[in-house]
Amino acid sequence: MTRGAGIRRAIIAAAAVLAVDQATKALVRATIERGDELGILPGIDLVNTRNRGVAFGLFADGGAFLIVFAVLAILGIVVFLAVNAGRPHVWLPMGLLVGGAAGNLLDRLRDGAVTDFIDLPAWPAFNVADMAITAGVLGMLWVLEGPRARHRPG
Repeated sequence: MTRGAGIRRAIIAAAAVLAVDQATKALVRATIERGDELGILPGIDLVNTRNRGVAFGLFADGGAFLIVFAVLAILGIVVFLAVNAGRPHVWLPMGLLVGGAAGNLLDRLRDGAVTDFIDLPAWPAFNVADMAITAGVLGMLWVLEGPRARHRPG
């Protein structure tokens, strides 16, 4: 795959993640009162909650630091993508990471906190952006360290 094609695919993936993330958060904010929960399946609830921190609520008083960190992380991912866009399959995890990070960054800039709405037992609430970031990190590990990467010449 050419670098240009990889970059285009990553942009499309990031835009799709950002659109779905922002649409689901807006839907939750519009239909579920803050603090309420709606059981959708056994053990899975939809809630309307805000997270001022990062994963598991860490750094809840991070404020501007978290915004600067998110911007720098997105820039780092974009630079990595620009350098490695021709590598097979790198576009997908990079698109997931950028789209997820951008979705949560938009929440922080707009509301000062991230809207979380999927609640599982014994786990903090999360959102589509968080799922994309997690899948992006796992995908990147697979692309860089998976079986095909280890058997590649050079």
